[in-house]
Amino acid sequence: MTAAHSERRQQLGFWLGVLGVALFAITLPATRLATGSAADPQLAPLFVTVGRAATAGLLSLAFLLATRSPWPARRHWGPLLGAVAGNVIGYPLLLALALRHVTATHAAVVTALLPLVTAVAAALILGQRARLGFWLCAVAGSALVVVFAWLRADQAGGFGLAAADWLLLGAVVAASVGYVYGAQVTPVLGAERVICWMCVLTLPVSLPATLYLWPDTALQPVRASAWLGFAYVGCVSMWAGFFAWFRGLDWGGALRVSQVQLLQPFLSMLFALPLLGERLDAGSIGFALAVVATVLIGRRLSRPAAPVSIQQESPS
Repeated sequence: MTAAHSERRQQLGFWLGVLGVALFAITLPATRLATGSAADPQLAPLFVTVGRAATAGLLSLAFLLATRSPWPARRHWGPLLGAVAGNVIGYPLLLALALRHVTATHAAVVTALLPLVTAVAAALILGQRARLGFWLCAVAGSALVVVFAWLRADQAGGFGLAAADWLLLGAVVAASVGYVYGAQVTPVLGAERVICWMCVLTLPVSLPATLYLWPDTALQPVRASAWLGFAYVGCVSMWAGFFAWFRGLDWGGALRVSQVQLLQPFLSMLFALPLLGERLDAGSIGFALAVVATVLIGRRLSRPAAPVSIQQESPS
């Protein structure tokens, strides 16, 4: 490979990474479109969860058959099931439940903690060591999110964290744990096949559950925009987005391309404007900037030995 070809490949990898993050950023407003609000409900959060898993599972099955991918070894099933619990079930369900009650902009601020919490999960589950500064950043980032949620509750006439904020924090923890387990088998199975096997493993449950929970639109009409949001989280957030993201990390370099993740909460806020008609406010932008700053500083304070494969996941 010539130097010019290598440089072009790295540039293409960077832009594929940008594309992947942009696709993932639409997940929050798309989920809100699918579920609707508490005042104007659309698709049930549980249906959205199993439905997106079933959609991605069928696409994944076609991919694995087309590429003649071998079955994972028995020792890989444990980490794969851990990833399924966090990324296919826990994160989508808790996120869908929360977005019935908060805006996508609000959720973008809370879920901006995801890269930092993933690093914390790696330190705890895999026994990796981190510097004191990293843990201080983790505490600072968490405190910022708690203060943000507390202030929003106070503005709404409440006190303390709302139930939706706890759901969002639970979604962040679930996704982080799932990413760590998925990262354990990524070097062996390959990134694309990890997400495909995760989705295929759920098919025996997700497909029948989707058919059983399919909404009766004669009793409760569902807007076309809700179905579009549902199709997006199933086809793109849960599946196609990972292909652009993983290929970008491979060609552009994980350490360089993974920094693009820091744009995701802001892109989610921007996409929420035309898709949901939400308004940006200085408080949300300010807290998001502060949380992203703690994530960036925390990453730089992490030890170089931290596995790159963990950075190859993105909130979906």
